[in-house]
Amino acid sequence: QVQLVESGGGLVQAGGSLRLSCAASGSIFSIDPMGWYRQVPGKQRELVASITRDGTANYADSVVGRFTISKDNAKNTVSLQMNSLKPEDTAVYFCKMGVRYWSGGVRSRDYWGQGTQVTVSS
Repeated sequence: QVQLVESGGGLVQAGGSLRLSCAASGSIFSIDPMGWYRQVPGKQRELVASITRDGTANYADSVVGRFTISKDNAKNTVSLQMNSLKPEDTAVYFCKMGVRYWSGGVRSRDYWGQGTQVTVSS
């Protein structure tokens, strides 16, 4: 089976930085795309940033110029560098990967990380 493990959340003051990382493990052939989402209580999970295997990145308008998504295809990892953090960035952040893997044949599905809390104090 495939597992995604996230790391890097925490508490930071407004204007500070955090880096989130997500690593996938298992019988993986390839991953496309990789992305980060966030969710606050009472609201829908929203896309923060995504990146395709060939490196095309997409960002939510609210994070453009502050967040940078990167990946390592060989290591099956995706990271999110978050700079100039604002209190409104406070949320649980989830990584998501579109994974092709082996399980009695080649299969494809989306996997989610367990979520990591990011709290930005004012």
